[in-house]
Amino acid sequence: MDTRLCVGLDPEPRQFPGHLRDRSDFNDSVFEFNKAIIDATVDLTCCYKPQFAHFAALGAELALERTIRYIQDNNVPVLLDVKRGDIGSTAEKYAIEAFERYGADAATINPYLGYDAMAPYLAYKDKGIFILCRTSNEGGRDLQNLVLDNGRQLFEHVAEQASSVWNSHGNVALVTGATHARELRCIREITGQMTFLLPGIGAQGGDIAESLSAGQGGGLIISSSRAILYASSGPDFAQAARVVAEATRNEIRAHQLAA
Repeated sequence: MDTRLCVGLDPEPRQFPGHLRDRSDFNDSVFEFNKAIIDATVDLTCCYKPQFAHFAALGAELALERTIRYIQDNNVPVLLDVKRGDIGSTAEKYAIEAFERYGADAATINPYLGYDAMAPYLAYKDKGIFILCRTSNEGGRDLQNLVLDNGRQLFEHVAEQASSVWNSHGNVALVTGATHARELRCIREITGQMTFLLPGIGAQGGDIAESLSAGQGGGLIISSSRAILYASSGPDFAQAARVVAEATRNEIRAHQLAA
């Protein structure tokens, strides 16, 4: 499929249209909202990215399970955005949750507890492991831009490790925010052709042209969530989501061709 657009699924019932917002069972309303978005955008996206906390906070884990199955029934991969990072048996349980309970094709994880916190995920050789490197939020610089004794910044060290010793099964990718083009360009120089997930397009202000220019040379997945999901809060929400998703996909294509 000729698209690099990833549609994030971050359900917020307060922003749903009235006929879904007023339901008493969030599992039903969240699934019906997601299903409508998926039906409207499935030919425009390379993957969907459900954000786990948005489901769990509503007690809508059943809706998450149904959403993942529905996406995969449409032959589209699921990247579960969990950003887990723990050690020992807890890390193992989190990995089982993502890949066996929910059956996700890939997951985001946090590397800042070290390799042993990631090892249970990396052991799933047929799953994609998206490691946080330089995140899209401004506060990420509080830790990720710290300068180490060797003169490297911490996010650079993560990029080096992720593209070498952590990637023994060839299933590692990086989360690199579209809001930080300078760091993105630096990470590309370190990692070569590694795939990046670029969050921050749309509501967070990331620029598609700048991001594609900085990240060119390897795989890129451009993620947009709220700008697509909540393009309208009326009965036409799914159609409005498609309009924004198609425009985003087309803009990505145009800048790919220009690069």
